Amino acid sequence: MLMNERRCVITGLGLVCAIGSDTEECFESALKGRSGIADVKGFDTSNCYSHKGAEVPLTNEQLAKGRYDRTTALGIKAAGEAMADAGISADSEDAAKIGVILGSCIAGAACVEKYYVQKSKGEKGDIEDLKAMPATVIAGNVADYYNCGGITANIVNACAAGTLSVAMAIDLIRGGKGEIFLAGGCDSFSSLAFSGFHALRALDSNDCSPFNHSQGITLGEGAGVLVVESYEHAVARGAKIYCDVLGSGVSSDAYHITAPRPDGEGQMSVIRRAIKNSGLDFTDIDYVNAHGTGTAKNDESEFLSLRTSFADNDHVSVSSTKSMTGHCLGAAGAIEAVLTVKALTECKLPPTTGYSDEDLKVLKEKSGDIDFIANTPRERADVKYAMSNSFAFGGNNASIVFAKDPNKLNLLCPKQDLYVTGIGIAAGELDEATNTYTVKMDGDTFKSYGVKTAFLRKLDRLSQLQLLSGVKALEDAGITVNGENEDKIGICIGTTDGPMTEIANFQKEIIREGIEKGSAFAFPNTVYNAAGGYLSIFTGIKGYNVTIANGFQSGLQSICAAAGAIMFGYENIMLASGTDECTDIDIDLYNDLGLTGEGVTLGEGSVTCVIEKDSSAAERGAKRYAKIAGFSSARDTSGDRLNNSRLSETALTKVIENVLEEAGLKAEDISCIYGFGNGSTKLDDFEKEVYKKIFGDGIEVKLIKKEFGEARAASASLQFAKLAQDIHDGKFENGIAVSCGTSALYSALLLTKA
Repeated sequence: MLMNERRCVITGLGLVCAIGSDTEECFESALKGRSGIADVKGFDTSNCYSHKGAEVPLTNEQLAKGRYDRTTALGIKAAGEAMADAGISADSEDAAKIGVILGSCIAGAACVEKYYVQKSKGEKGDIEDLKAMPATVIAGNVADYYNCGGITANIVNACAAGTLSVAMAIDLIRGGKGEIFLAGGCDSFSSLAFSGFHALRALDSNDCSPFNHSQGITLGEGAGVLVVESYEHAVARGAKIYCDVLGSGVSSDAYHITAPRPDGEGQMSVIRRAIKNSGLDFTDIDYVNAHGTGTAKNDESEFLSLRTSFADNDHVSVSSTKSMTGHCLGAAGAIEAVLTVKALTECKLPPTTGYSDEDLKVLKEKSGDIDFIANTPRERADVKYAMSNSFAFGGNNASIVFAKDPNKLNLLCPKQDLYVTGIGIAAGELDEATNTYTVKMDGDTFKSYGVKTAFLRKLDRLSQLQLLSGVKALEDAGITVNGENEDKIGICIGTTDGPMTEIANFQKEIIREGIEKGSAFAFPNTVYNAAGGYLSIFTGIKGYNVTIANGFQSGLQSICAAAGAIMFGYENIMLASGTDECTDIDIDLYNDLGLTGEGVTLGEGSVTCVIEKDSSAAERGAKRYAKIAGFSSARDTSGDRLNNSRLSETALTKVIENVLEEAGLKAEDISCIYGFGNGSTKLDDFEKEVYKKIFGDGIEVKLIKKEFGEARAASASLQFAKLAQDIHDGKFENGIAVSCGTSALYSALLLTKA
C-alpha cells in the first residue's frame, strides 16, 4: 500500500469579479445580495436581445503592471492577493517552490478580437496580441510575474476549469510532485463568448436568477485563486489555515456537447465521486455552492441531481452566487471555491438572488428538505463540510469538498504498476504544396470505426483528429466501452493551440457580420475541451476528463496527469492524448510569430496512449507495450527564452534526475532518449548538450519530428508512443529509455520492459 496521509489545506485566497476587487469585498457583497450585473460597456450589444453582463470595473493596468491580456491580468490580480494573504512574497524562497494551476475557457479571446480587427483593416496584427491568444501562456505568465518555479498547467475544461485546477493541485501535492500551488481560474468578458451564448439563445435578457426564473445566463468575468498546500508545509512556515480541501470528483456526461444530461446522471456521479474521495457520506455535506447557471436545462438537471443525491440529508443548504457574479466561465468554479471557503470558515452562507414573493412560494413547493437559500444569507454555526460544483460544455463535471474538521481522511491509495496497453496514432505526411505534415482523413476511415456522417459533421478538425486516435487506441488495447466499465475509464488530452482555427474563424465572422450573427453550430467547437467531449460522447466514456493546454510538451504532461489519475484511484484505465491541428490559420499565425523556418516544419496529428493499472491489465489479459517506471514535470524561472520555450538546463536536468530516482535507476542504465528537437539549431544544440552532461557522449537521441514535423502536443505524445513500441519490439538492449519534452515546463517519462 502507498500510505498517502498528506492533508491539503487552504492558506490564501484571492478574488476579483464584478462584485468586488478583493476577497473581503466580494464576500461582503455576496452576503448582502449585491449584484454586479449591469448593461454591457465593453462592446456594442444594441442589435442583441440581451444587454446584460457582469464586468469588472478595473482596467488591465489596474489589475497588473506591464502589458498582459485581460484574462492573464485578472489572474495576476487574484494570485497576488492570494499570495499576500498566505504570507508569501514574490522574492522569497517559498515563491520559488510554488506551482501555478489555472483554469480558463476563452483565454485570450479579447486579444483574438483586437488582432483580427487590425487584420480586417488591412493592418499588421500586433505580435503581442498574437502571443496572448492561446490558453497555454496564462499560468506561465502568472508564474513569471510572481517568480513561481513549480509545475504549471492551464486547465481548459470550459466552465469546470477552475474547479478542476484545484482538484489537480490536490493530486500533485498528494502525489509528491509539489508542496504548494496557486490554483484557480481566470476569464475575461469577450465579444466571442457573448456572441456564442447569444447564438445559443442561452442569455437572460434580464439579470439571471438560477433555480428560479431559469431564463438564461448572464456572462461575467473575473478570477479566483486559492493557495493550496500540504499541511506539513503550511505548519512549517507558520501559515494561517482556512480549512482543509478533502477531495474532488471528475466525471463525464457522455451525452451532448452543450446540454447536460436531463436525468442528472453525470452530475450525481461527480457528487458521489467527490464525497467518496473525501471519505464522507452524503449526510455530511452542510453547504453546496451550486453550478446554478440560470438556463432551464441546467437548472432542471441540477435540481434533480441535488434532490436525488441529498435525499437523506435534511440539513444541506444550497445557493448559486452566479446570480450576483454572473457566469465567469473558466473562472466560475474558482470564484465559487473562494466564496465557499469563506462561507465555511465564517459560518455565513450567501444566497441566490432575484426571488419575488411568488417565486418563494414556488421554491418552497419544489425544494423538499433542501434549503435553497433565497435572497438573504443564512448564518449556520454547524457548517463543517462544504462542496462546490461545476458543470461544463463537453459534459465535463467537477466537484471539490472543503472541511473545517478533517477527521475523516480517505487518502490510502494502493500502489500499482502502470502499463501502456494501447496506442492510436494519427500522424501527418508531408504535403509538398504547403510544406506541412498533414493527416489524411476521410469519411471511409471514420465509417470503419462506426462514426456516422451526421456525428462527424459536428466535429471541427481538432476533434476529428482526437476521435480518430482515440478509437484507434481503444481498438489496439482491445477495450469495448460498456455499462460495466464506462465509469472506470477516463480521458486526459494535452494540446498547445486547441481549436485556434475555430476561434479565429468565429471571431472574424462576428467582426464582419456583427456580434448578434454568431453561429450556434460553430460556437461549441471554440472551447478547448470540445475534442475530449466528443470523444466521450462517441465512446460512452463517463470517467475522469481533463484537457491541459501547456505548450509543446502538453502531450507528455497529459500522460503524467493520466498516470496520477490512476494512482489516486479515480480510474482503472486512462486515454492520454496529445493533439494539435495544422490549418491555414495555424500556418499564418506561426509564420507571423516567426516560429517556422530555420529547419522547423509544422505538422499536425493526434496520438492516444492507453495507460492502465496492473490489476486491470491482468484481468483483461491485455497486451503490454511497456511499464511506466517514472514521470516528472519541472519548471525554472531562469534560462533563455526561445519563442514559446525556456531553455533551462536546470529544469531539464531535474526532470531526468526525478524519473531516474523514481525508477531506482542510474544514468548509465538508459539506452536512448526520445527528444524534442524540431530543427531549430538553438533548441537542438541545447538539448544535445544537456543530455551529454547527464548521460555522456554515447547516448542515442531519437528525434521523431524529423519524420512527422513539429506537431506540438501531438509530437510529444508520439515520442512516448514510439518509445513504447520500440521497447515492446525489443529494439533496446536493456529495454530502458526516456521521453522528454519542453515548453516553459519540462516533462519526462521513463519506460522499461513490461
